Amino acid sequence: MAEATCDIGLIGLAVMGQNLVLNMNDHGYKVAVFNRTVSKVDEFLANEAKGTQVVGTHSLAELCANLKRPRRVMIMVKAGDVVDQTIEQVLPHLEPGDIIIDGGNSLFTDSNRRTKDLAAKGILFLGSGVSGGEEGARFGPSIMPGGNKQAWPHVKEIFQAIAAKVADGTPCCDWVGEDGAGHYVKMVHNGIEYGDMQLICEAYQLLKDALGLTPDELADVFDEWNKGELDSFLIEISASIFAKKDEDGQPLLDKILDTAGQKGTGKWTAISALDLGQPVTLIGESVFARCLSALKDERVAASKVLEGPKKTLTVSQKQEFIEDVRRALYCSKIVSYAQGYMLLRAVEKEQGWDLNMGGIALMWRGGCIIRSAFLGDIKAAFDKNPKLSNLLLDEFFAGALNKYAASWRKAIVHAIEIGVPMPAFSTALSFYDGYRTERLPANLLQAQRDFFGAHTYERVDKPRGEFFHTNWTGRGGRVSSSTYNA
Repeated sequence: MAEATCDIGLIGLAVMGQNLVLNMNDHGYKVAVFNRTVSKVDEFLANEAKGTQVVGTHSLAELCANLKRPRRVMIMVKAGDVVDQTIEQVLPHLEPGDIIIDGGNSLFTDSNRRTKDLAAKGILFLGSGVSGGEEGARFGPSIMPGGNKQAWPHVKEIFQAIAAKVADGTPCCDWVGEDGAGHYVKMVHNGIEYGDMQLICEAYQLLKDALGLTPDELADVFDEWNKGELDSFLIEISASIFAKKDEDGQPLLDKILDTAGQKGTGKWTAISALDLGQPVTLIGESVFARCLSALKDERVAASKVLEGPKKTLTVSQKQEFIEDVRRALYCSKIVSYAQGYMLLRAVEKEQGWDLNMGGIALMWRGGCIIRSAFLGDIKAAFDKNPKLSNLLLDEFFAGALNKYAASWRKAIVHAIEIGVPMPAFSTALSFYDGYRTERLPANLLQAQRDFFGAHTYERVDKPRGEFFHTNWTGRGGRVSSSTYNA
């Protein structure tokens, strides 16, 4: 019988799993590991984990036998059925009070179900989002734990030790909320990541097409941007990408095919936004932009048939235009995060979770892909007013938008004039204009619905909640449709 000396067990030795194990080992925790393809365990111990105190095991029974009680088993496998299968296989080796942690990119509804199903068997479940990619996992990721709160005290020390730290040493990991809250917050993080990446790509195309900037010039621009309000991991790596040369000395970026891949978390965010009736338009457009990029052959054919404006370099004030684009990027980014937080507010209400909005910004402040100085401003906004209904109403962000709005519009207008597609920039501005408009044309929309389907409408001269129907043609009846909100 193996002596139970290990602090935690980890199943799944792909890139993220391996790096989390090495990170835990660095912080003094003894980790037992298992992988479905058992040879991978021996390879890991012979190579990456050589000289560490990591314990390799060749069965789930052996893994669990090595763990101190309550046993902590972290699963790092592909989201979906494989997680459920792994849980079923490990359950016979656990006892009440033991903890299963899913650190993959699972759908939050699966984590809701697993928390409840496992609680009925006496097992404590955590669904924990982990962000930061390979390097984050190795040296300090952002970790977003949710699930059964009874489990949190037993993993808190390990998670906060291995997480990224902000300047004052605060770990980018704290309790998020019940059931699937951790995975929901990770999903929104990934959706915002889609938005950030698409916005940066649009800024790149606009600067390239409007000013004819070379990759080396773009590297300089982005390096400069990274010293100010846009200081972030994605701006930093974009500057490095622009500067990278292929083996023949030419810019590598120019040789990369323009078709984007995706793993689905951005799509999940957009679907959840539709389910909750939240206008998270920028993440939706970012997902669709990737879909459009995938139609490469069709786009090549269309480019020979469909005409656009001649892309002449008409910008006389080069530095001024670069600054307009920077400001447009910053404003659009504010809208993207505001929409993400609208979604968190809505799901909190629907699921009965108590999410710490400022704490979430802090968790994203370091370690993760969307880490940026900007998140410190979001945390400050929620610290000042924890009940803030929308980030756009915070004094700091409202001030920035009011100050930069003219530049934002100028950049987009110029893109339209030269035929550069700006789906994310444009939808961000449309949302901003819609959100600040006291009276939208939805009165006509309600009239149309009532005209053809007797769906009723409310009136400006009557209390909210009173519904009216008009016989628009003189031929309709007096009976109206029952009302419901989709």
